[in-house]
Amino acid sequence: MISFVDMVVTENSRQNLISPATIPAIWDRHVVDSLQLIEMAGGAAGRWLDIGTGGGFPGMVLAIAGCSPIMMVEPRRKRADFLAESIERLSLTDAKIAASKVENIEWTADVITARAVASVEKLLIAAAHCATKTTRWLLPRGTVDASSLPALCARHQLVFHVEQSLTRSDSFILVLEPRA
Repeated sequence: MISFVDMVVTENSRQNLISPATIPAIWDRHVVDSLQLIEMAGGAAGRWLDIGTGGGFPGMVLAIAGCSPIMMVEPRRKRADFLAESIERLSLTDAKIAASKVENIEWTADVITARAVASVEKLLIAAAHCATKTTRWLLPRGTVDASSLPALCARHQLVFHVEQSLTRSDSFILVLEPRA
């Protein structure tokens, strides 16, 4: 993990992977924030999809922690190139990066993550073809407007609950699962 964090900090001077203000807190703000998703997924096993991976959070951290196979989707070519180089340098054989939008990806996942990439509605629509009848969605958000979730989940035949982030008292993880 240390090698990847070093790669991010170095690359951040060439392209904005993470906010420069968060570099001193990279371990809590980005690494631990990513790792907490493993427990919420019920462990690392299964097929993972990370939408809008950006600088590698949570996708690369999850891959390094053994969540595999994992497909990371990042439409910005320069960031995708950085992630592809990181995958190669770290010898992550079950990690893949697609320089594309999720709508163009052919991948089904047991767990789908997306860290504040788009609205929940847009994510559910864009990645619906990647979900199965048992897929769990883990969506780290700053804040969660729970009032809109019952209707949204009903339309998509999902149930939800909200978990408090371990790293920030004002951040939450929205957990969506198929109705039983």
